[in-house]
Amino acid sequence: MNEVLKYGLYFLIGGTVVSLSSYLGSRGEGFLAAFASTFPAITGVTFILIHLNGGQDHVLPYAKHLLWFVPPWLAYVGVMILGLNRLGFWPAMVLSLAVYMGGVGLLKLALR
Repeated sequence: MNEVLKYGLYFLIGGTVVSLSSYLGSRGEGFLAAFASTFPAITGVTFILIHLNGGQDHVLPYAKHLLWFVPPWLAYVGVMILGLNRLGFWPAMVLSLAVYMGGVGLLKLALR
């Protein structure tokens, strides 16, 4: 498969997950939307594609590094939950993303 088709396929897979999550969420199906967006389809496909393109030795560091992003992600979601009714959507979104990026920055410094 040539590079353009390969990355086009990756784009379609990711876009499908985002579209499904957005559709379900907009219909009030929060649980199903959350399930669709956190289902390990993206990471599973990424595991497969890294393995096919780089081999098993490249999958392990990717998997290990994924775990480091759990605490910043939990903070991101927690701030969104706490801030949504208090601040409104856009301020809560901006603050949540800032908390996530700050957490990732601290993580990067800690891993040096």
